[in-house]
Amino acid sequence: MTDNTSSKTTRPGDFIWQESLPGGGHWSGVIRRGTVLRLTDVEGGANVAMLINNLEVKSERYNMPDTLKAQKTAFLTRPNMCFSDMGRVMCSIIEDTCGWHDTIGGLSHAALVHKKYGDKSYQEAHNDYYKNGYDSLLNELGKWGLNASDIMPNINWFSKVRVEDDGQMTFVPNNSKAGDYVDLRFEMDSIVSLSTAQHPLDPNSEYAPKPIQLTVFKAQPVAQDDASRLHRAENERAYYNTKIYYGENPNDDI
Repeated sequence: MTDNTSSKTTRPGDFIWQESLPGGGHWSGVIRRGTVLRLTDVEGGANVAMLINNLEVKSERYNMPDTLKAQKTAFLTRPNMCFSDMGRVMCSIIEDTCGWHDTIGGLSHAALVHKKYGDKSYQEAHNDYYKNGYDSLLNELGKWGLNASDIMPNINWFSKVRVEDDGQMTFVPNNSKAGDYVDLRFEMDSIVSLSTAQHPLDPNSEYAPKPIQLTVFKAQPVAQDDASRLHRAENERAYYNTKIYYGENPNDDI
């Protein structure tokens, strides 16, 4: 049974940095192992598309099929981990006040945004031009020497997509409320790329992407009874593989 309970009174450890990302924005940066990235939905109804790449070996990246298969789930919440395509853990979900994060909905693209919302070009609207998830992430990946071939199935934090009995995917509005957050403890030095463009299945007929806040703080040491590591045998094996990768004794935390 998935444990998606979270404590709203959780206090971050040593604060490192914080910044805001507007709706329709995009961002990328390095998140170090041993730190926590907190994503906060400022107004409610946000969507945060994320890709994760290993900082040292960029071809190692978040793998959606392995993440879902190993943990027997179709969505992410606490205490799930995000697995790489090398059988290692990239980050662990250690707190989550939202409870459901989409893994199958994918990214919006230019043609979709044009069809749903019309056109508002950079020449016309400058930084308020209509953006899409695919081009936003491609922009960020390019800063790290990556390209379109590196766009893999992504995570859509704060969004919920339900699969009906007939296989149709249904976007569930208002899944995330103002102030909801998810804490990701990084177990691997990672390049994190984000887009706050609207979810491709969002039925809203207006272009209205929502802002988020990014906060990074030092993680507490991994406890013996860490929920993410002990969630499934596959999680513990991925954690073991990651410790070995960094030349550390995997028994140090036991």
